[in-house]
Amino acid sequence: MKILAKMTWLELKLFLREPLTVLFALVLPLMVLFVMGGVFGNEADVGIYRGVGAMNYYVPAYIALVAASVGLISLPTHLAGNRERGVLKRYRASSMPSWAVVGAQVAVTFIISTVSGITLVVAAVSAYDVTGPDSPFLVIAGFALVALAFSSLGVLLGALLPSPRSAQALGVMLWFLMLMVGGAGPPPEVLTGAMEIVGDLTPLRHAIRAMQDGWLGLDAGYSWLVVAVLTLVSGVASVRFFRWE
Repeated sequence: MKILAKMTWLELKLFLREPLTVLFALVLPLMVLFVMGGVFGNEADVGIYRGVGAMNYYVPAYIALVAASVGLISLPTHLAGNRERGVLKRYRASSMPSWAVVGAQVAVTFIISTVSGITLVVAAVSAYDVTGPDSPFLVIAGFALVALAFSSLGVLLGALLPSPRSAQALGVMLWFLMLMVGGAGPPPEVLTGAMEIVGDLTPLRHAIRAMQDGWLGLDAGYSWLVVAVLTLVSGVASVRFFRWE
């Protein structure tokens, strides 16, 4: 645990030196929040937004989106950059175990996601009449699971992709795809045909439902299980395919 704590502190400092982290973890989700809030307000519509106000729907959705931003964009880019610059090679030369490196990446992503999520909630509550969590315990549990899922997926992408540019490009593409069809952009009720099918296959759709279960008391169906399986599979695969150089 002492090794993991030291690695987490070191990686956190390195992580925060990259402007992309601040942009995608803090700024971009807030921009999307205020754009959607300015367009849709918080009036309930029986036919869309699962029957609740738009901002009541989007706040827990964007907490999941924050975790996706850090996990899919910032983390893989950072990890691939460390490999390209030889940082991971120096870790290996100092006999640093791979599980400590992977664990530190996950811990840093969780910390950044938590700070960004709290910032988003404070901004939303200050600007809009947002409903508070129906079950704070489920919200915390849901966020922990969602953050771990996207952290594990981010480490896996960073382990597989050869360069920071390729990691950033794929991460941004996946993030925008999930934003558009995963339920954090247009409401799922207005998606039809192939877009609805793709949306149901995205991790973000199930992460949003898990967050809305605790925040709004809406049934998440099997989404908790989907996110849990994604966490387990990505975590095991990221350790299996981790490369030092």
